Amino acid sequence: MIEKNKKAFFDYEIEEKYEAGIVLKGWEVKSIKAGEVSLKESFCFVFKGELFLKNAHVANYKMGVSFEAQDPRRDRKLLLNKREINKLIGKIKEKGLTVVPLSLYLKKGKIKLEIALAKGKKLFDKKQALKEKDIKREAEREMKSFK
Repeated sequence: MIEKNKKAFFDYEIEEKYEAGIVLKGWEVKSIKAGEVSLKESFCFVFKGELFLKNAHVANYKMGVSFEAQDPRRDRKLLLNKREINKLIGKIKEKGLTVVPLSLYLKKGKIKLEIALAKGKKLFDKKQALKEKDIKREAEREMKSFK
């Protein structure tokens, strides 16, 4: 696991998960493997029947010299089967869902992105999740004090 989008689990109800490859440049791969990446404000969108990751920040690779201009927040194409993309597009249009990135990880030497079809939570759902988290934390503290 390289990077996890914790905010996605707080802001959205996850319905289905998918694994996608990413089209990256060489310096981006090195930077991601060094852990210089953030998915906090990122999201996925469909353009001309293809899926893209927008607003993911990949820091410039510090160890190398590049002769091209490097945009750390450029759009990156996601690699999925056409059937999976069509399924995602259908659910986005039909149910009003959105596609959010969940985590970035290595699998057999390749960088993969876990994306999910998600539905936005309402404010009261978020408050309820915070209350449950606090109750769970208190219970764990009580259990530690008894040991």
